Amino acid sequence: MTRTPLSGVACSIARATDLFGDAWTALIMRDVLTGIDRFDELAQDLGISRKVLTARLARLVEEGVLVRERYQERPPRERYAATEKGEELYPVLLALMSWGDRWYAGDAGPPARIHHLDCARDTTMVAACAHCGGPLTPENTTQLPGPGGRTGPGTRVLGPLLAARTERGDPAV
Repeated sequence: MTRTPLSGVACSIARATDLFGDAWTALIMRDVLTGIDRFDELAQDLGISRKVLTARLARLVEEGVLVRERYQERPPRERYAATEKGEELYPVLLALMSWGDRWYAGDAGPPARIHHLDCARDTTMVAACAHCGGPLTPENTTQLPGPGGRTGPGTRVLGPLLAARTERGDPAV
């Protein structure tokens, strides 16, 4: 089945899911950010076909999320490392993990824990305001149009909705 490309949609969520819209890509990033960085280890851990893994890794390298680094000359072997762009995905994966732990962990509990080395405590991801530190929820936030916003595929209803908030002078504006 051919997927509709979302890279042209004026929405950062759409553009991000254009790259990370399949489970393999997120799981590859989970593994690389956890320290599984060699092709054979990734294939073994994920149980993914070599063809699919090759394609996903190539796309992540092409997008500047991962870099390929040679660690052995004979035979030639490479490892994958996250770039700054790739490392910035870590909070996104932690947020997805926290949500999955809450709703899908089952009776046995979460399959992994996040341990914060700075305070030596187990923790979970919390979405917080960068200014006041308060929680971010649908009830206490609103979306407003940004400088790159436009109405089009993927934002035919959302674009005018956001623009109307500014025109109305909503309290958040």
